[in-house]
Amino acid sequence: MKFLAITLIVHAPDPVTGVQKSTHDRFREVLDNALLAEELGFDGFGVGERHERPFISSSPPVVLSHIAALTRRIRLFTTVTTLSLLDPVRAYEDYATLDHLSGGRLELVIGKGNGTAQRELFRVTPEDQWERNAESYELFRRIWRQEKVTYSPRFRPELIEAEVLPRPFQQPIRVWHGSATSRESVELAARHGDPLFSANVTHPIGPYAELVRHYRQRWEHHGHDPALAVVGAGTAGYYAARTSQEALSVYRPVFEGRLALQKQLGLEPVFETLDDFVERSSALIGSPQQVIEKVHRYHEQFGHSVLHLHADADGLPDARHRDSLELFQSDIAPALRRAIPDPPWPWGPVEPIEPAPAPH
Repeated sequence: MKFLAITLIVHAPDPVTGVQKSTHDRFREVLDNALLAEELGFDGFGVGERHERPFISSSPPVVLSHIAALTRRIRLFTTVTTLSLLDPVRAYEDYATLDHLSGGRLELVIGKGNGTAQRELFRVTPEDQWERNAESYELFRRIWRQEKVTYSPRFRPELIEAEVLPRPFQQPIRVWHGSATSRESVELAARHGDPLFSANVTHPIGPYAELVRHYRQRWEHHGHDPALAVVGAGTAGYYAARTSQEALSVYRPVFEGRLALQKQLGLEPVFETLDDFVERSSALIGSPQQVIEKVHRYHEQFGHSVLHLHADADGLPDARHRDSLELFQSDIAPALRRAIPDPPWPWGPVEPIEPAPAPH
């Protein structure tokens, strides 16, 4: 099993202290967390994309390029790229450049994105967002694979023998499809033979497990080898300590702060108590053995081979957050790596393009 640390770069008051970092300090924290993830042995670091409050993750190619310059080994994920909002030509240019600068460490997770404000910012409607997502992905795939592209899309000007530069380092880039409960994303992933990343953060396991089962069914329907269907899954929170009592005690103020914020915003919480959150959500809160057992329970439903944790402290004191991540790598990850297989591909660049022979 492989493990990612991810951030959506939320810019909001700390759920426990109420203090909000400056924008500059928040970005510095993201860079520090990426360095920590590589230091501790995480397999990937992910940066989300949002174009509305309370997020400042509107430019993941820039953030990931900076992380690429600071790191050497860790793979770089977009979690997710909101392709339904973007011009796929411009997105290709950004990510092909990033892939070169990182030495082929980029992996894309695409999705339609969420939120009314960002849809309005890009003049995307609820009615056309799925069509935009599918069309943008189709064009993105063609540009990544073809030297020149002719295509007549609905949502952007047509391309006629268009050459888009730079040509990619990885041929082709691996693209995951991020989905919460939408069958449209699942169908797109299954049809193209792409891996699926289940959000798995808001609700109990039921709807996510149903979606993963649907993905595997559609994967086989489209003629793909069932053994090659790859699933990743998120977590709603993480904190491990030597004992479950310590983990619950430390995490309780974080949960209560988030619960208060949800109620303040007029949202109806899915999990009203910490005990319910720990029991029925995907959060990994407890002793190392409890965390291992819970991942296995989810694996029985998902069959996933990649798992993400949040890179941000999210209200935990920095020292405790680091201690918990160190405990994950020392006591939890090794047991899960032994028991749960990796994805069925090398964890590295996807067949870098060979340079063209020099002209005579």
